[in-house]
Amino acid sequence: MGIRIYKPTTPGRRNGSVNDYAELTTAKPEKSLCRRIKKNGGRNHYGITTTRFRGGGTRKIYRIIDFKRDKDGVPAKVATVEYDPNRNCFISLLDYADGEKRYILAPQGVRVGDRMESGPFCEPKVGNAMPLAAIPSGLEIHNIEMTAGQGGKLVRGAGDAARIVAKEGDWVSVVLPSGEMRMVRKECRATIGQLSNADHQNIKLGRAGRKRHIGRRPHVRGKAMNPVAHPMGGGEGRANGGRHPCSPTGVLSKGGKTRNPRKPSNKRIIRRRKNKRQGQLVL
Repeated sequence: MGIRIYKPTTPGRRNGSVNDYAELTTAKPEKSLCRRIKKNGGRNHYGITTTRFRGGGTRKIYRIIDFKRDKDGVPAKVATVEYDPNRNCFISLLDYADGEKRYILAPQGVRVGDRMESGPFCEPKVGNAMPLAAIPSGLEIHNIEMTAGQGGKLVRGAGDAARIVAKEGDWVSVVLPSGEMRMVRKECRATIGQLSNADHQNIKLGRAGRKRHIGRRPHVRGKAMNPVAHPMGGGEGRANGGRHPCSPTGVLSKGGKTRNPRKPSNKRIIRRRKNKRQGQLVL
């Protein structure tokens, strides 16, 4: 994996960089695992904008990903490593011995021809999916289930990896990439290894057009609007609105907690995630 930087022939090229996609082996996805998805441009079924600054972008075809990894005891061979426009990590196509094909999230270092398997009795090596009870402590894992059989929900971004730190009774303590430590049931499955495309965070778009290709429209500041469009708009000169920062509907945007205090999984958190801005734990 590498990042390609072009000669600064234009202002956009000067500040932008792209992935060289050296790991990819094909540009054509498996048709049987592709589905067309409809874009909504940040609008609900009434046509009302519920998420601002969304819309446009290139047309995408969704690849069906096997997040459950529940095909136990059947060995599979890695057929391809592919780009997926719907996520920032790469995906791999597995050819199972019984003829079935499935996409999975590609771990770092996976190669065409590698053998993978899932189940409680397979070997704990990169790419294999196992219950947390069968994975040795200290190994890096990803695509972790929160409820057994539900499919992976945690640690699915490019370059991410969690680590098992302790096992006690029916619970396994896992440290997530955010720094949060939480308990997960031992029956929940996870895949061994770190996810691919770790340099994704170092890529710079460089120009506004590439942001539009992703489907992100210009993000306009509230203080740059008219008073009719935003509570912080208007005023002579570069006025700051005379009030605390808020949304177009007047909801305060700084200092408030956004996580639901009655979320059932809150009681399984041992240590809150780290605050990246201050480098401290959020209590």
